[in-house]
Amino acid sequence: MTDEHKSTLTKIIVSFAMLVVLNIIPVFLGQVAESTAWKITSAVLYLVCYLIIGFDILKEAVEGIMHGEVFDENFLMAVATIGAIALAVYSKSTDFNEAVAVMLFYQVGEFFQSYAVGKSRRNITELMDIRPDYANIERDGKLERVSPESVKCGTTIIVQSGEKIPLDGIIVEGNSTLNTSALTGESVPREAKAGDEVTSGCINLTGVLKIKTTKEFGESTVSKILKLVEESGERKAKSENFITKFAAVYTPAVCIAAFALGVLPPMIQIILGNSPSWSVWIYRALTFLVISCPCALVISIPLSFFAGIGGASREGILIKGSNYLETLSKVRTVVFDKTGTLTKGVFEVTGIHHNEIENEKIIEYAALAECASSHPISKSLLLAHGKEIDRSRVTDIQELAGLGLTANVDGIKVAVGNSKLMNKLGLSYAECHSAGTIVHVALDNKYAGHIVISDVVKNESERAVSLLKKYGVKKTVMLTGDSDKVAQKVGAQLKIDEIHSELLPSDKVGWVEKLLEQNSAKEKLAFVGDGINDAPVLGRADIGIAMGALGSDAAIEAADVVLMDDNPVKIARGIKISRKCLGIVYQNIAFALVVKFSCLALGASGFANMWLAIFADVGVTVISVLNAMRALRTK
Repeated sequence: MTDEHKSTLTKIIVSFAMLVVLNIIPVFLGQVAESTAWKITSAVLYLVCYLIIGFDILKEAVEGIMHGEVFDENFLMAVATIGAIALAVYSKSTDFNEAVAVMLFYQVGEFFQSYAVGKSRRNITELMDIRPDYANIERDGKLERVSPESVKCGTTIIVQSGEKIPLDGIIVEGNSTLNTSALTGESVPREAKAGDEVTSGCINLTGVLKIKTTKEFGESTVSKILKLVEESGERKAKSENFITKFAAVYTPAVCIAAFALGVLPPMIQIILGNSPSWSVWIYRALTFLVISCPCALVISIPLSFFAGIGGASREGILIKGSNYLETLSKVRTVVFDKTGTLTKGVFEVTGIHHNEIENEKIIEYAALAECASSHPISKSLLLAHGKEIDRSRVTDIQELAGLGLTANVDGIKVAVGNSKLMNKLGLSYAECHSAGTIVHVALDNKYAGHIVISDVVKNESERAVSLLKKYGVKKTVMLTGDSDKVAQKVGAQLKIDEIHSELLPSDKVGWVEKLLEQNSAKEKLAFVGDGINDAPVLGRADIGIAMGALGSDAAIEAADVVLMDDNPVKIARGIKISRKCLGIVYQNIAFALVVKFSCLALGASGFANMWLAIFADVGVTVISVLNAMRALRTK
């Protein structure tokens, strides 16, 4: 509990105790309670009690008037309670219970509301508690703690077990497991060893790591994420903007209505020749004012969006503003890039066909021949071989652009390449009907078989597409620059509705524009890509989602939603969280408006007193705030 909360609680307890005592004393005083001296004394004590509990409200009301911000809840409460005191004086009564009690219960409601808001903000802060406090630098054989902001790029830092990694870098010494849950939302630790890149904000769980920094703190992943979360509140959703505009018009309107309610009926009574009931109608007008406070809408709606963004952050889904959260909830078409989004983006050997020798041998010859190449195909062959390459076995490597290469391996002439290379060498070869890149191999001018290399579909992709359809996405589309055979195979495996292949980046933008034309105004389109090569199409979609963007500056800049790991299931999870959040927003709007207008009607007709007014204002606000906090929790 903060000092401010403690101070408010103390005032509530003191004023409540005084109110109870002031109502008990007359019972023991008997006839003395009717004396002028006691009436004056009790009036002064009531006034002291009122000022203890309401001074800060009165002060803020006066400051609001001086700054031109008249119509807020402080003004309404000040006018209503001072009016109640004036009515008591007018009726020659010293019973100021109602004015004090209304202010007291208003403060109780404000206390619980403030505590609930503070708790939700603390929860979000804890969920995003990734800011490192210090970095360790070794000097003269001792570890010295310094500010992460002061560490230069290229400095070697030490991260001990249990500490946060303060800056992005590369491990130069040590092995460990890293907890990345604060960034990615995944609870399974990740293994890390020398040579691996690591990002700031992860927690080192086991061994001691020496890390050479590759970015300064201001450019590090943790810094960019924190900035993104902090700025997310600046981009308001249409629902949030509507409530702000609604409150700006609504509050002055109800103040005018309250004034009319307190003045017009007595004036009509005078015109009709009847005795005016000023006290009755002014009391109703004051009650009307208290009921009219729009706190529930003005506070709970932004809080709902704030909590929704915080809940998504815990899952490793960074949403750049409540406007994007609202758009995400309306997505009915999801367009995927293929490589790196639905597939791993890492080519692997998936088959060896028509081979005349053992699988291991054909891979060994191909890997040795390709050992000097940096091409992704070459890397896939080296990975499939899985053994250390002895380059002394390889001579006379000749790379043939667009065809492949030839080399001598252990005195055997090896040719590795595509069908064009086989045609050039005058060798007959077997056609392959598998989807993927086909690498033909010939040994001493004899065809030895071919190797199929494919981009492997992610384990989670099929479930991700299934969940999207379950959550109401009408159409899934895949746009890829890959061959049609590969695209059709992946699309069929994942049950994607529409597939377009062999596209350039500009072609993808064109297809997204066509798909946008097919949607209605209320239906939104999301494009999911890696955030680096797909920046143009990410920007053209209604909402751009960057996959696996941990540490990617381009992805964080280009996309509206950033998924901090490579799990496509989080696309569906983000849509579900956004819809839950918007559901809570609409619940709060409907609940607040129905209760408000019902109580306003009761207050105007005389069926509601100040007590009901307090429930309509404070009670509805507290209930709405507590409902908004549900957006923090996701399943």
